[in-house]
Amino acid sequence: MSIILSAQKLYKSYQTNKKNKLDVLKDISVDIEENKISVIVGASGAGKSTLLHLLGGLDRPDEGKVLYEQKNIFEFNNDRLAKFRNENMGFVFQFHHLLPEFTAIENVAIPQMITGKNLKTALKDSKKLLEVVGLSQREEHKPAELSGGEQQRVAVARALANNPKIIFADEPTGNLDSANSESIHKLLFELRDKFNKTFVIVTHNPELMKLADVIFEIKDGVIIKKK
Repeated sequence: MSIILSAQKLYKSYQTNKKNKLDVLKDISVDIEENKISVIVGASGAGKSTLLHLLGGLDRPDEGKVLYEQKNIFEFNNDRLAKFRNENMGFVFQFHHLLPEFTAIENVAIPQMITGKNLKTALKDSKKLLEVVGLSQREEHKPAELSGGEQQRVAVARALANNPKIIFADEPTGNLDSANSESIHKLLFELRDKFNKTFVIVTHNPELMKLADVIFEIKDGVIIKKK
């Protein structure tokens, strides 16, 4: 078993007003296994998305570490952390967050250009990624011209754009009907197997829970069970 990401003693709270603060995560430690699909489950408000955001370096904890290949990512300043995320991690959210004025292929190319790839190479690589997610016929379409399932496939292709080792997904099928949800789940497992990707997914979806390699259940800000 190879551990790609290790969270150690994470605490996170939010100030609700001047006097009160809400403790969202309390002393959470998890190890994420490489080339596996790990899911985080629990009731609404349990702290699932907060944990995902800390694991992916989108937010910083009050205390604790996240070690990626033995480096604590929270020792990086904000600019270095943003660069590190763009080069090593991919993200898929419940709402696809595609840029509406750009085509599917351009949306996938943008993260690559941020890392310094030229437009021609970025578009060529984006074309291949859209083929991988089954959208080679839709590359010149803008998000508004795509179905919900197609938009989420573009978001998955974009998450793969810089060939990250680990992909974080927050309710990636929460907005889709059951047929589209099933096809996205199938796609994620194909990507794990074909490209040796590691996934960490927050979900309420029972089908995805059944298929996952590892399940972390979170309740009131603590991990109560690992399967």
